[in-house]
Amino acid sequence: MDYKGYEAVVNYDEEAKIFSGEVINTRDVITFQGESVSEVEKAFQDSVDDYLEFCESRGEKAAKVF
Repeated sequence: MDYKGYEAVVNYDEEAKIFSGEVINTRDVITFQGESVSEVEKAFQDSVDDYLEFCESRGEKAAKVF
């Protein structure tokens, strides 16, 4: 998945019946999860937006994507 230049990988845990994902092209850790494809997509976007807002609120630049 891709959002605002951030790329993520998603895995499905059959036992827990949940999708979990992690942004893979930045050194900071950004994770998310959801119970459906649409939920995990929204959680990914929300996590990236939250990360960017957090960095801005602290007066820091977000880690560069690579």
